[in-house]
Amino acid sequence: MRKFLSTLLLFSYIIASAQVMNTRKWRKKEKDSLDNALVVFDEKRYTLALPIFEQLYKSHPNETFLKYTYGTCALYKEDKHEDAYTLLSEIYAKNKKAENIELDLARAALYNNKLDEAENFITSFLKNKRSRAEDKKFGETIKRYIANAKYFQSHPTKAKITNLGNVVNSEAHEYVPAITADESKIIFTYVGPKSKGGKVNDFLQPDPYGDYREDIFVSTKINDKFSPPVSIDTINTVSNDAAVSLSYDGSILFIYKETGDDHGDLYQSYLIGDNYSKPQKLRGQVNSYSYENHCSLSPDGKTLYFTSERPGGYGGLDIYKATLMPDSSWGNVKNLGDSVNTSYDDGAPYIHPDGVTLYFSSKGRSSMGDYDIFRATLDLKDSIFRKVENLGFPINSTGNDIYFALSADGKRGYYSSGKRGGYGLEDLYTIETNFENKPVLYMVKGKTTYDNKEISANVKVEITTKNNAIYKSFKTNEKTGKFIVPLPPGNDYEIKFSDDKGNYKKISISASNLTEYKEDDLTINFSSEPVKTETTVASTDKSNTDNFKPNNNAQEKAKSFAELYGDISSEGVDFRVQVAAYKFPKNYRYPHLKGLGKVEQLLLDDKITRITIGGKFNTLNKAYSHMKKVIAAGQKDAFVTVVYRNKRLYLDELVKMGIFKKL
Repeated sequence: MRKFLSTLLLFSYIIASAQVMNTRKWRKKEKDSLDNALVVFDEKRYTLALPIFEQLYKSHPNETFLKYTYGTCALYKEDKHEDAYTLLSEIYAKNKKAENIELDLARAALYNNKLDEAENFITSFLKNKRSRAEDKKFGETIKRYIANAKYFQSHPTKAKITNLGNVVNSEAHEYVPAITADESKIIFTYVGPKSKGGKVNDFLQPDPYGDYREDIFVSTKINDKFSPPVSIDTINTVSNDAAVSLSYDGSILFIYKETGDDHGDLYQSYLIGDNYSKPQKLRGQVNSYSYENHCSLSPDGKTLYFTSERPGGYGGLDIYKATLMPDSSWGNVKNLGDSVNTSYDDGAPYIHPDGVTLYFSSKGRSSMGDYDIFRATLDLKDSIFRKVENLGFPINSTGNDIYFALSADGKRGYYSSGKRGGYGLEDLYTIETNFENKPVLYMVKGKTTYDNKEISANVKVEITTKNNAIYKSFKTNEKTGKFIVPLPPGNDYEIKFSDDKGNYKKISISASNLTEYKEDDLTINFSSEPVKTETTVASTDKSNTDNFKPNNNAQEKAKSFAELYGDISSEGVDFRVQVAAYKFPKNYRYPHLKGLGKVEQLLLDDKITRITIGGKFNTLNKAYSHMKKVIAAGQKDAFVTVVYRNKRLYLDELVKMGIFKKL
């Protein structure tokens, strides 16, 4: 007797009506497929068995056993839940004593949001004295899911969920969205015809009957819309390469890879210009012989939250944290404890750029079914996450809700789902959250330039309210000069910028009394004009924000120096607003500047005649204020010049001379 017939006997206890199928007229390929499907079914690898049983059932719809196996496997795939309910209901109609059929139907009804039916099935199942203890334990979990679903669906939140559309999504799989804090980029995992290498077998060899493997794709937001995704070819291989998460600025991409010599590990790739580097396995204690599949980096880059099945947890997957060590490895691994982890699976951590809000998914607690998305808040007194809450309906559903990421301002969330109504097997969705409790965070972003051309610069962020402790150090993007710095509330900061020519600038951020989300978008421009000392380029106290946008380097310097030295006066130092200069006599007319003061010709020791307007000013602030009026009147190139003993000086030189000192 063939292997598939003997294997069938293993399932005779499952369905009382199970019968030996008549396979004499089956093609050899179908018989081999059945053999393979029964093996993986017996190993409880239902998602692998699903497409085989589905195809066999469609070819032989009268076979009761195929109806059962396809229906059972369909419980494990969101877009097949409707088939699971239909097929298992047909089995139940013919044989109500089939093993665990009421438990399976309770799940199918729950996934299809037929909550009253699900409750009836699970109640009947739990009353059955013949049910095994482990099955009853699972049945109690299903009963709890049903009760939670009824509660949350009767108390919906204001969240609104929208498919990202067919520019990003396709008929294939798109899942695990990773976003930058400013939502300018979304990176995700793709499985489908565009996967590198096409269909391959278990040995990663081309095989038309094989499977597509995971690849990583990226889409960039242009004019507030995501562009068509492209493969990150520097990362993708013919094996599984899955996106996990991004650092808040997009400079580090975390990846799950399978190389064949491990059980799958976490890797990281660095953004260099426009391209991500070859992935490197995380060094230290994060990866182990157990399963690690997800992680998220804190905004200061010093803590990594990750998921692991390693021994010593609370059960299944648990969430841990690791600390960045002096040698750039990860160590000091600690379980987040039972304030977050449960005896069920807990995973997919996402630490928000505010540094204190952790989003994760759990099959325990008040889940409505399988994974639900939860939020926890870090208690800064003891570094324990507390106040765990379910994000509610409709963000959560009776199916799997996982891999959630939130924008810096808290207005939009992103996740993937295989729910009905999408474009394919799994799609990416955006959520208009409408959270009542919004993140408190100061987001500073922008770019560094030299003579208005993008350059890479060194950045050091210090906490001034903690004796200038270093919060983090990094380099802006080497091609675009872009940077993003999320600053948690409760402290004041200085962000110091320096280029490779020795130029230096800094901005001061006051976030000690911050109570809401704020954002600054800055251009830090270094000039070819000699810079001999540090300058302060901006003040970020929103009560005194200067919205003037300089048109040239001289105007930018006047603005930055006015912030720090604006009210300093010194005998013999005059500040003037210059509108032109010449070596030989010329006639200038300024009808557009009428009413802004006297126009004067000023001949200095360098034999250059300067045209100024408004007279002398004894402080930079007064001259800077008049300069802005002149610019507003149409003289776009006006700037502040310094006159000392009939010589023209640069603002930097007043610092060197000791005239400009911090008040």
